Amino acid sequence: MTAVEFGLLGAIEARVDGHQVDLGHARQRHVLAALLVDADRLVPITDLAARIWGDRTPHSGLTPLYGYLSRLRQALAPAEQSVRIVRQPGGYMAAVNPATVDLHSFRQLMARARTTDEPTGAIGLFNEALELWRGEPFSGVDNPWFNTQRAALLRERESAEIDLRDLKLRCGLHAEVLTEVTGAFEADPMNERVAGQLMLALYRQGRPAEALTCYDRVRARLAEELGVPPSPQLQRLHLRILEADPDLLVTSRPAVPEQQTSTQARAWSAPASLPAKVPDFTGRLTEIATLIKHLTGDWGSMSPVTTIVGMGGIGKTALSVHVAHHAAASYPDGQLWANLQGANANPAKPADVLARFLRALGVPERAIPADPDERVETYRTLVNGRKILVLLDDAASEEQVRPLLPGTPTCAVVVTSRARLIGLEGAHRVDLDVFAADEAVDLLTQIVGEDRVTRELFAASEIVTLCGGLPLAVRIAGARLAARPAWSLAHLASMLGDERRRLDQLSAGDLAVRASLALSYRGLDDQPRRLFRLLGLFSAPDFPPWLASVVLERPIDEATECAEALVDAQLLTTSGTDAAGQYRYRFHDLVRLFAAERAAEEETGESRARALEQGLGGWLSLAHRMSASVPGPCFAPISSPAPRPRMDHVLRDFRPEWAADWFDAERGALLAAVRQACRLRLADLAFDLAACMEKYFDVRGMYTDWITLNTEVLVLCRECGNALGEAVMLRGLIDVTTWAAERTEGDAMARQYAEATRLKEMFTELGLPQGSADAALMCSWSLTANGAYPDAITMADEALELATRAGHLGGQARAELSLALAHFENRDVMVAIGHANNALDRARELGNARCYATALQFAGIGHHALGHFDTSKQMLDESLAISRSYRDNYTEVLTLLALARLYFRVGDEAARPTAETAVALSREYNMSHHLAEALEILGSIEVAAGNPAKAVPHLEESVALWRTRGWHSFHAIALTSLGKAYADSDPEAARRAFRSAHDLFVQVGNLDQAAEVARLAER
Repeated sequence: MTAVEFGLLGAIEARVDGHQVDLGHARQRHVLAALLVDADRLVPITDLAARIWGDRTPHSGLTPLYGYLSRLRQALAPAEQSVRIVRQPGGYMAAVNPATVDLHSFRQLMARARTTDEPTGAIGLFNEALELWRGEPFSGVDNPWFNTQRAALLRERESAEIDLRDLKLRCGLHAEVLTEVTGAFEADPMNERVAGQLMLALYRQGRPAEALTCYDRVRARLAEELGVPPSPQLQRLHLRILEADPDLLVTSRPAVPEQQTSTQARAWSAPASLPAKVPDFTGRLTEIATLIKHLTGDWGSMSPVTTIVGMGGIGKTALSVHVAHHAAASYPDGQLWANLQGANANPAKPADVLARFLRALGVPERAIPADPDERVETYRTLVNGRKILVLLDDAASEEQVRPLLPGTPTCAVVVTSRARLIGLEGAHRVDLDVFAADEAVDLLTQIVGEDRVTRELFAASEIVTLCGGLPLAVRIAGARLAARPAWSLAHLASMLGDERRRLDQLSAGDLAVRASLALSYRGLDDQPRRLFRLLGLFSAPDFPPWLASVVLERPIDEATECAEALVDAQLLTTSGTDAAGQYRYRFHDLVRLFAAERAAEEETGESRARALEQGLGGWLSLAHRMSASVPGPCFAPISSPAPRPRMDHVLRDFRPEWAADWFDAERGALLAAVRQACRLRLADLAFDLAACMEKYFDVRGMYTDWITLNTEVLVLCRECGNALGEAVMLRGLIDVTTWAAERTEGDAMARQYAEATRLKEMFTELGLPQGSADAALMCSWSLTANGAYPDAITMADEALELATRAGHLGGQARAELSLALAHFENRDVMVAIGHANNALDRARELGNARCYATALQFAGIGHHALGHFDTSKQMLDESLAISRSYRDNYTEVLTLLALARLYFRVGDEAARPTAETAVALSREYNMSHHLAEALEILGSIEVAAGNPAKAVPHLEESVALWRTRGWHSFHAIALTSLGKAYADSDPEAARRAFRSAHDLFVQVGNLDQAAEVARLAER
């Protein structure tokens, strides 16, 4: 197998069979290092991005990261049997033996050195570990995550050097130690352990006066800077030097003597205080594997402290007890457990917990020191060198935990907490999320019984969904069903379906979700508690930090501190950086219900209404700003009088071209906001916010969302008598159902004409000429499709006049495009190109990329008709580049269609793949008009290539689609091509197609084409 080595303790490097690998530029090397720090472990994609960019993720999103990962795979390909960068659900992993990474090898050697009983061997292991260092870890990298890792590693190295000097002193190598420790003491003169080593080395070298001077320096520095005396251990060493204690010259035991207490002579009492196993424990397989590996020493980066954090009811205690029982055999000297009651009003005091631990370790009551610091010393002395597992459940804070840490690497500590405990240095954290659906059903099955769950599997799935996957909630639901054999699972699911009473139903015996959440809620300060209540009023699945600011009506920094307090209390979670570069907060469903309950109980009706007005209005304000920069259809922006706060301070540096990214980030929240506004009967806000999303829906091809949302809001506006909202919603619905919906009945263009005529009347009654212009343009397109070109031109001229009068620049551009289309269909190509050029000028002035790309497309089609092929291709290529840069599939496909026709005419082989791409995109985004034209082009290409049999299915489908579209000229062209495809194989079918095409060409006034297909029909 290929030998691979990775270096992080210095410059980031990789070697394969001794040869250095070119890892690419700096950011790419950083990605590899970020994965190797957690070698052979999954790194969530959001965490990986944060490690590389911190809070400055590129606005291009994660695309650069995927590129780095791909190139790293290529660079490491020669060693793929030894190392692979693996994509797994949720993230990436460097699949490699940790021992091949110098950082992990260093830690493995350290762990072995600290647990070996043979001092000389331990010294060799320490030296081997320290020789791996080539300089500062991650040399040359300067970002927050790497800087934090570097600082921690430097502390580990310092600890290793101190431990090594202790061993050398123990083995009588004081002269060697003196050389090393002198510099260390000068660099860190308040490190009492280093000072003790220097004092002992000086004393053994026959220089007691200098040893005492060293002590005086430390004492003076501690008093001056910290106001504290030296530690009891250093004071005892000082006293023994003053007394010239001969035992200090003995080198057969540890160099710095431990406190001599009666505990050393006491017989060892191995504690076994773990709670009983959880009999129906299920799930958490990944977390169990990770924890077991840490606790049994399988990881080179083994940390003596592991924290399990998560919200109340997430199953922290059950997991910790389950894992502790599995790992107990690896800790033959015992297991200690304590409930620290961190979520209660009065958490356990560390001194009281230490007293319990000392009693469990065999210390008589009268021998337990009264002083808390002495209890810590006695505890750590007793467990020093022992293999003990310490389980600390429900910790309140780092301050509560630190005195309970053994201080020796032979012991392991598992801490559970609702707080994140980020201040515990070097701790390995396991964040618990809710159960996946299958895990939750498994737990329900364990409690209720397999037969009942199997009989009602759908109801079981519904129950765990309504429980939000929260293990406590699932356990309570199961307990209620187990206690009531007559209940069906569907019955409980029905009761849980009522949001107002769901928390009431999730209570059984001394278990209650509400009570668990209340513990966290009561521990909050007043302002975070109020923010919790107000945020619970919103239905959004997640939200950015500004929402906290607008509902509290406080500066964003202050409001964010309150939100972070909720995160620390596990009442909110953060869900990474969104597409707009904002980080987001999220409620668990049951937590949100509890927050809403608290708001109903503790907030006035006025304050609840004010918070909703501010929050929903905030989304509306930002949506208006962003919608103006989304390159969608140029409808006139028509606003409601719905209130909205000032949001100028939010996303101040956000560039207009990123507006669609903002909608990507906020899509779920905006949909929820519109629907919540509908439930609250806030018609103005609902239609205004829905209208702001129309351009985004169009550009992203989210036509189903568009239709569904506008329909819901339309119903509300009609019920409330909101004529303005009704008209605005109808405008969007007519557009999307005409061009992008899968409606097979009737004639789409005739239906659009009827609906748009009524819409024009509605906007006229409302006195909104800009809206009337939009409706008139819909009528013009329909008339063109029907072959009524003079009427279409008249209607487009009226729309242009209305748009000009209203200052509706987008309407002016679209009117010019409508005029271009009508004249082109009427074979007035030069006039059509003139209107297309006018549209280009208006679109350029408007700054709408969709409109500009469409105008380029129309002009390109006109130049194609005139035989200006190079000019046509140049315009169409530019149009395609614009639409693709904005992921505007609708405009992209229309341009591909124009390019496919151009390629076909000039005999370019690109015609077929271009048409095939247009077909694929049209099917994917359900664009029936585009699909009908794309199939006709593809069929015509097959006919020209001598493959009529392949052409027929394409052309039959195209003709069928055109029947529902009602665009007669396109329908006639497709029928003509179908007739040519059938000409040899089925002459009668060919004649039928030609006759139908003839009638349509006559209807639209294209008599030349009508005569041509008539001749074809007579062959």
